[in-house]
Amino acid sequence: MKTEALIEALGRGPIAVDTQAPARRFGIAIGAGVAVSLAAMLALLGPRPDLAAAASEPMFWMKLAIPAVLAWAMLAASARLSRPGGGAKVAWLAMAALLFAVETAAVLFVALAPAAERLPMVAGRTAWPCVASIALLALPILAATVLGMRALAPTRLRAAGLAAGLVAGALAATVYALHCDESTLPFFAVWYVLGMAIPGALAALAGPRMLRWA
Repeated sequence: MKTEALIEALGRGPIAVDTQAPARRFGIAIGAGVAVSLAAMLALLGPRPDLAAAASEPMFWMKLAIPAVLAWAMLAASARLSRPGGGAKVAWLAMAALLFAVETAAVLFVALAPAAERLPMVAGRTAWPCVASIALLALPILAATVLGMRALAPTRLRAAGLAAGLVAGALAATVYALHCDESTLPFFAVWYVLGMAIPGALAALAGPRMLRWA
C-alpha cells in the first residue's frame, strides 16, 4: 500500500476486520478436500452395492459416527493449534477417550466370541486395502487442511501437523465407510484406526516443513 493511501485509510477511522474470515476459509478448504476424496472414492472404489440395506445395521452408522466424532475433536485441535501459542488439551483427551472406548469394546467382542470366529472378526477380508484406501483418500483432505492452517499462524508445528493429519484420516475413514462392507467392531478398531493414524504420523513428521511460516 502506498504511503498516501495508508494515511487516507487511517484518516477514515477504524477499519472493521472480519474475525470469522480465517475460520470460513479453513472450513471451505476442508470441505473442498472432502469433496475431492468422496469423488475419488466413488470413481475408483464405488459405494457398497448394498448401501440401502446396510443403513439398517448399527455397525454401518458406527463406522460413520466414530470417525466423524474423531474428526470433530481434531478439527477443534487444529483450530486451536493454528494460532500462536494455542493448545488443545481437551480435544486430545476427547480423542484418546473415544479411542480407548472403541479399543476396549473391540477387545471384549473378541474375548467373548467363539475361538473360531476371533481371527475373522479382526482380519476381515479387506484389511490392507482398507488401510491403504483410507491413507490415500486422506491426501486431498490433508492438503486442504494444511493450506487452511498455513493461512493462520501455527507455532507448534508438529502438534499442528498431527492434528491436521488426524482430521484428514478421520474424514477419509468416514468417506471409505460408504464403500467398505466389513461389519465388525474389531476390524474397525484395528484397520480403520491404523488407516487414520498413518496420515497423522506422516503429517506430524512433516509439520515443521508443511506449516512453517513463509
